[in-house]
Amino acid sequence: MAITINADTSNGLKLTSDTSGQIDFQSAGSTKALIDTSGNLKFNSGFGSAATAYGCRAWVNFNGTGTVAIRASGNVSSITDNSTGNYTMNMTTALVDADYSIMGMTTGNSTDNLRALSLAGVAGNGATTKTTTACNVVTGSTATTSKVDMADISLAVFR
Repeated sequence: MAITINADTSNGLKLTSDTSGQIDFQSAGSTKALIDTSGNLKFNSGFGSAATAYGCRAWVNFNGTGTVAIRASGNVSSITDNSTGNYTMNMTTALVDADYSIMGMTTGNSTDNLRALSLAGVAGNGATTKTTTACNVVTGSTATTSKVDMADISLAVFR
């Protein structure tokens, strides 16, 4: 079965679903994106073939000084202030497992521009193991090796 969005399939957009259940998005006669039978979104962003897209499952930018405040986020319900320089990012929707990657960055505070960010599961940093619904982050000073609250913390979870 093929559903044609534009009658000029050589230049237009064509949506097809074959008997396997895969959905292809075509333009100028070649596949630009598809959803396979496992539900994986694949797309061609100029590299010659459609490959699986891995999305950011959660992200947050927050102020970790004083009363912790989220500036902007996606799939993050809250930030828990555990203690000085120790936070937990709580996700709105649970991930399928805890085998995700966390990326993050921070800027220094007004008194110490030397900063460090440790993510969940890193031995010796005081952070707990990550779960499907939360991950722990520790920020600190590289000058004093002590935990320090930071004014600008950004985190992203990929799976």
